[in-house]
This record gives sequence, structure tokens and C-alpha cells, in this order.
Amino acid sequence: MRVAVFGLGYAGTVSAACLASADHDVWGVDVDEEKVKVVAAGSSPVVEPGLDELVRTVVDAGRLHATTDSVEALDGADMAIICVGTPSTAHGRVDLSQVERAAREVADASERAAPPASGVRSVVMRSTVPVGTVDDVIAPILATVQPRGWRFGVAMCPEFLRESSGIADFFDPPFVVIGTSDGETAAALADLFAFLGREVRVVGTREAEALKYVCNAFHATKVSFTNELARLMRSQGVDSRTVMDLFCEDTRLNLSDRYLRPGFAFGGSCLPKDLRALLHAARTHNVDLPLMSGALQSNELTVSDVVDRTIATHGRDIALIGLSFKPETDDLRESPNVELAETLLGKGFRLRIYDPIVNPARLVGANRTYVESKLPHLCRLLADSAKEALADVDVAIVSSTDRDAIEALLENPPPVLIDLSGRLSREVETVPGYVGIGW
Repeated sequence: MRVAVFGLGYAGTVSAACLASADHDVWGVDVDEEKVKVVAAGSSPVVEPGLDELVRTVVDAGRLHATTDSVEALDGADMAIICVGTPSTAHGRVDLSQVERAAREVADASERAAPPASGVRSVVMRSTVPVGTVDDVIAPILATVQPRGWRFGVAMCPEFLRESSGIADFFDPPFVVIGTSDGETAAALADLFAFLGREVRVVGTREAEALKYVCNAFHATKVSFTNELARLMRSQGVDSRTVMDLFCEDTRLNLSDRYLRPGFAFGGSCLPKDLRALLHAARTHNVDLPLMSGALQSNELTVSDVVDRTIATHGRDIALIGLSFKPETDDLRESPNVELAETLLGKGFRLRIYDPIVNPARLVGANRTYVESKLPHLCRLLADSAKEALADVDVAIVSSTDRDAIEALLENPPPVLIDLSGRLSREVETVPGYVGIGW
């Protein structure tokens, strides 16, 4: 495949060299003549282990070229990959000027370059860009060109290259993600990366754009999480290296996909209590834990968001399907569902509750004490079945995945259905009025 890579910085040079090593005919394009001369001479313009050798090999083999001439690079090219810089402004906004300039270069040069033999020139964003960039910035620029006998396709294909291990990361990526609604562009990209031997995941452009930010935000969070707790442990005479070595051995919960699915707030007898205990210990030792403090605040905002969305429906009769903090348990201690019910009642909503597990007569100890303090009239609010709870309501707020509850929702769907779990059946997601808490 003939490919033009716009931008010979870190991501562009690594991508161009690695694609050329897989027998693609790659043309690197940059406005910086010095970078172009360096690559054309068989060297890398950026420092990266093994990259000089790889560039030299593919340039000598005639599979990697470098030019400042976009028309030359795009002549007959099937694909244009944009790998230019996306720096931050002083206020944190992403500066897309280089992206826009590259897109205009592709558009303008495509009017003079030979068309792609396939009939589709795929313009692929590889740089990290805000959600909506491909649809709202790239596509409109390309739309100013009216090609004859061929067309543009657009896609987002995020890179996951770490400096100092970029080549290894390119050939062994965590996933290959293609964000596009264009079938021919998706097929072309799958062909481009076929040599990696990885399953290709095709999603929407916006999901692909968001993915890179989510990954980097999580990496940053992990660093801050570890160092924040290390500050506290040091003040308590604890060797944080030993603790974190043990922490990382747990791949069932700690280093896993657990707790990483969008849903409702956390609750129960452990997480809120232990987080507050950590924060109290930090105050005692004069240690700031802003990330941990933020976790509690963020949890409260999750509940508030559902309250606000319920208010926005203008309905007054609400069914709450699921009351315990986790399905298949009757533990109501610090359940966010209980907090949600208490808040809705306080705002004057008429509330009916159904939980397939919770039986007030069987609640004992701290569990009973907690719910009595929050919902002293729980018995009057509880319905005997999901069908009874859903009768003539305006809004159903659902966290339970009980099969009887799902069947009742399908049999008598409410005008608005707010899914708190993200684990209801696909049938329920097709019901008119269905909305997810974060999707």
C-alpha cells in the first residue's frame, strides 16, 4: 500500500519506519526541511532506541522516502496518515492549527496528485485529538475538494507508543482500534495493519478519539494514586514499595477490569468507610490526598447527576428497581441507591421501590439501623413485584439485573428508563425512552 505520513516527529517517524518495514511504500512529509533531509539520508530526526537503524534499513531498501512536497507524497497514495503535533495552549485547550494545516495540505495536494487506484483515499488521524476533531475539523476541510472518480474516507486510528519503547510498542500494541463509519476505509486500515496479526476493533470516530485520552488519564491517575498513598505511608513508617509490590500481585481486582465499567456510584460497608479512614489518617499526619478526596466528591456527583436527570424529565412518579449497593445482596449500608431514594423523596417525588432480594423483616444489625435512619418508611415504599412498582410511573431508575424485573420493563416500559448498571439486556436498550447513566 502507498502511504503518506504527514509529520516526521516522534509518532510520525516511528510509524513511517515501522510501516515501511512491513513492505508498505511510505512517504514521510514535513514542512521542516532539516527533518526531511535527515530521514532521506537514512537517519531518525528524533532520539529513539533502534530507530536510526530501522530508518536506515527501510530507506536503503527504497520503502521509506521523505519530502516536503505533498503532491509527490500523495501521488497515487491510498492513505494519508496525519501525525502532527497537538500541543496545549496556556489554558489547556488543544492547539489544532497543525492538524488543520495538514488536512488542508492533503485536500489541496489531492487535487493535483494522481488519484488512488482503489477509488478511496483514506485520511487517518493518528495524533491525539479532542473528540469530534475528525468529524468537525478534518471532514469539512476535505469536503471542500470535489474529486472525480474517487472520494475521501476519514478515520481515527490512535497510536499507543511510549518514548524509549516506541518500536516494540508499534509491533506489539495493546489493541488496534479503527474509528470510522466508512467500510472501505476500515478495510484499508485493517489491511495496512494486517502484519501485526491482531484483531482489529472498529468503533465510531468519537470513541476512538476518546480512547487515547482515557488511557493517558488512567496512566496519570495511577502515578498520582501511588505517589499520593506513598506520602501517607511514609508518614506512618510504612515502606510503600513493599505494599505496592503486594498490591500489584492481585490481578483479580486491583490490576483487572473490575470497577472499570461505567455505572452507578460505589457504596457498601467497605469502600466509603475505608476511604474516609484514609483521609482522616492523612489529616492526622498533615498529608494532603487530593485524589482520594476527589474520589468521594466524584461519587457524590454521580448520585447528583441521576437526581438532576430525573428532575429534568418533569415526571413525578418514580420506580426505583434495585435498592442494595450490589445486585444479589441485601446489604443497604451506604448504598448509593438508598441515598438516591432519600434525595428523591426529599424533593417531593412519589417513589415505589422493588428489590428482588431486600426483605425488611430479614434486615438485622447495622444494615437495619442504616436503612431505618435513611428510609424509615421503607415498608410502605416497597412493591411486591417489579410489575407493581412500574405501574403508571413516569420514570424507572434501574440497577437490578433480575430477570423478572427485565421482563416487566419489556412488558410495560415506562416513558423514561434510566439504566444505572449498564448490564441490562440488549432488548431493554431498544425500549423507547432508554438512557444510560454514562452512555
